[in-house]
Amino acid sequence: MGRRRYLYGLMGFLSLLGLIGVFTPERSFLAFFAFAADFSYFFSRSDEMLEEYMNKSAALAFYWGMAAVAAVTLVQFFVLRQAGNHALLYGFSAGWAVAVVIHAGAVTYYGFRERCGLSHD
Repeated sequence: MGRRRYLYGLMGFLSLLGLIGVFTPERSFLAFFAFAADFSYFFSRSDEMLEEYMNKSAALAFYWGMAAVAAVTLVQFFVLRQAGNHALLYGFSAGWAVAVVIHAGAVTYYGFRERCGLSHD
């Protein structure tokens, strides 16, 4: 169990990509600093509920991310008449962003429910 806790904590190292936004004019990389919150998993207690809500959050994020890839790619290609490679690039970018936001929101929601002692489904 504890080994997975460290894997979740290692996602915090993605925040180092935010340094690109500090040292270059590409300010969009600053959003990677949000991953620094994942370092907190190094210090949290790993139990079955943590494993369960991380798995539920990951699955939810994956499916919403894939739906976003498909939707954005189709809109870019058929409606906005972008070239295939540009449409796919926008689709993958949107899918990744949606997956990260959904995962973060779901982990926050499930963690809040666990701390407040609310029922788990």
